[in-house]
Amino acid sequence: MSKQKLVVAISSRALFNLDDSHAIFESQGKAAFCRYQIEHEDDVLAPGYGFALVQKLLAINDNRPEDSLVEIILLSQNSADTGLRIFNSIAHHQLNITRAAFTSGTSPYPYISAFGAHLFLSTNAEDVAKTLDAGFAAATILSGSSLANPSGQLRIAFDGDSVLFSDASERIYQQRGLEVFAENERREAKKPLPGGPFKAFLAALQYIQTQFDSDDSPIRTALVTARSAPAHERVIRTLRAWDIRIDEALFLGGLPKGEFLKAFGADIFFDDQKSHCDSAARHVTAAHVPHGISNQKP
Repeated sequence: MSKQKLVVAISSRALFNLDDSHAIFESQGKAAFCRYQIEHEDDVLAPGYGFALVQKLLAINDNRPEDSLVEIILLSQNSADTGLRIFNSIAHHQLNITRAAFTSGTSPYPYISAFGAHLFLSTNAEDVAKTLDAGFAAATILSGSSLANPSGQLRIAFDGDSVLFSDASERIYQQRGLEVFAENERREAKKPLPGGPFKAFLAALQYIQTQFDSDDSPIRTALVTARSAPAHERVIRTLRAWDIRIDEALFLGGLPKGEFLKAFGADIFFDDQKSHCDSAARHVTAAHVPHGISNQKP
């Protein structure tokens, strides 16, 4: 099997806390922002919402200097000039990040494909939506690294419909109700669901898992879905048809997900519904995936 590398792109504001300089940009404009960043380029930036996740991703490469499995790419709307502060902070925090794109105010999403990234994490919802529309996994991080799971293992949780799977079944639920949805899933139980925006990212995570003994895996995954029996069967058969294993599957039947995500110890949870993300963010780091019918404006 050829070696595959998981590539995750992250924005500078998701990696570091840039609230002060962003406030200057919003209130005083680009020129004042640029002056501020250059004047403070030796001031180390504090961790942002995605910092702890990046640390755990990069730690997978520990003891594998010639055979790294993960790469982090920085995508920033800073210019190269103002971005010097960001790279100084990367060096201070000893993050092994060497590739970057600085786009001077324009959306960096076109570089997702060029870098071969499996996932883009940002605090800019517009950039995230453009990335999803281009066919790549992306999410807006909504809560912070202070909630990070202290264990060394990276634990990632996903919603099902509109995230791992397409929103085809979710459309039936929202447009025709629970009873019609349940009957459709019972009838289509043996027909795999179409893939959603995070299918390829989950597959890339599983590839890393195959490089380690099962008892020593640096990654653990979970499906945390509002589905319940009988709608569970189609999900199980879909993952089987994809030949993708997920370590834990929680079928909650509409129960709030936060306490379950806390029990799993999630480092990050991806969900298409903003309300679910806001609820989960009280317990774990949550990231909104603005994809599918739940995110279409009426």
